[in-house]
Amino acid sequence: MASSLFFFLISISHFLPQSVLSATVVEDLANLTPPPDFNNTITTNCLRDPLLPYCNNTSSSPLDLVEIFRSTIVASHLCNESKNPNCVESFPKIRIHSRPKTAALYLSFDFFWKYCPLTVVEIELVNNSLTNEFPKNVLSCAQIRVLDLSYNQFYGFVPVQDLSRLNNLTHLNLSYNRFSENKISDSEFFKRFNASSFIQSGVLPNVKRYKMKVLVLLIVFPIMVILLCFCFGWLCIKRPDYLPRTCRRSYKFTSAMIDAATDEFSDRKLVTTSNSVDIYKGKLRDGTETKIEVYKEKVSSEKRREFAEECEAVFKLRHKNLVRVLGWCNSRNLRALVTEWVQGDSVETWLSSSSIALSWRRRLKVVKGVLEEPLISQFKIGDGNNSSTNISNFGLFLLEMITNLRPDNEQEDSERRYLEYIRVHYPDNLERVIDEKMKMEERTMEKVKEAITLGLMCTDKPPLKQPSLIQIYDMVDSLYESSARHH
Repeated sequence: MASSLFFFLISISHFLPQSVLSATVVEDLANLTPPPDFNNTITTNCLRDPLLPYCNNTSSSPLDLVEIFRSTIVASHLCNESKNPNCVESFPKIRIHSRPKTAALYLSFDFFWKYCPLTVVEIELVNNSLTNEFPKNVLSCAQIRVLDLSYNQFYGFVPVQDLSRLNNLTHLNLSYNRFSENKISDSEFFKRFNASSFIQSGVLPNVKRYKMKVLVLLIVFPIMVILLCFCFGWLCIKRPDYLPRTCRRSYKFTSAMIDAATDEFSDRKLVTTSNSVDIYKGKLRDGTETKIEVYKEKVSSEKRREFAEECEAVFKLRHKNLVRVLGWCNSRNLRALVTEWVQGDSVETWLSSSSIALSWRRRLKVVKGVLEEPLISQFKIGDGNNSSTNISNFGLFLLEMITNLRPDNEQEDSERRYLEYIRVHYPDNLERVIDEKMKMEERTMEKVKEAITLGLMCTDKPPLKQPSLIQIYDMVDSLYESSARHH
């Protein structure tokens, strides 16, 4: 006995023109309309078989009647497209292989799948390169036993719950697609089918990828953690300037940081050098320009501790006339002080400039300023609590301010010869050593002689003859007050 749908197709066949077998489905859908007694035909079919998909729609609007009629047109074409042997008697299989446009066209007819013929038990849409989500409209054919969507480009999640309702489904093939991995791949539905149903479909976890994840978790990840810890430890020890400020002490400089800031102690970064200290113009990682004093003398651990204490005291000083200390390095192989780089002339340039006639009073003001903040002076850092050395260095500084001459650090024993030169002309020929740009009256000359006497006393040996810092300050203060009265 013919199925109810095809009894229906036979019943309406006399309404279809002879060209229906040769016309395309698109043309027929555009040109054919339901016959006048179409509703009676549907009623008769439903009496014969109440299970037909459209039998619950006998009281629906005329639009539904058009959809039902259009679905029979698609059915007649699709049956022939699928190479069924006798489409008048049966329509068991929807089969479209390697015809992408044809497959996409029939999948777009939602009204057909809505009224899917009950005779269809196999749906095969294979190797059509279809690129969309799972075609859920085919699941309206709830009676199917075979569903093959292999060798396409379907993506997204597989509707497991909808597929689970297909009680007659015994063969499923979703292989070679791009579905998303299903999170319930161990559900009862997947147990109905073997692994061949999901080969490279993306639905089930890829074994190779799973092994790779295990490899990453068990081997690569721990190695990465160790490497990260090693890198972090290296940064903490060698280059803390790469860490956020909250994770490091701002004043701590390592030898690697000093090395980087000076371009590995490049000669072009070297500003000046002496037997005890090299001064570089450095640049920190954040772009800050700095003055870096590198002390050459090798000292004991006790001296290093004292050096750190002095640096910390200097670091805490804040004064408008002081160069800001940024930090220091106190490693076993390197001691250095890092201060901000101040644009402008140095004392040497300031004294030597031909465009500036520096008065005696202005020079005394600079000297007094150094004495008022002894901790920040270069004489203090690196010499510990050696007050004798500090006083001697101050004496040299005072003499340089008066004479505009200084020892040549490139020559051996230059400091001793510099002092001998001044003593040769002291006290009768001091005009030979006093900076000629320092114009002064006769009464000022006596005060300048007193200052030179003080400078020579500070540099005198043995240290027992040196004045104390308090005595030095009182003398300089007296000279400064005297210059104010004569100004």
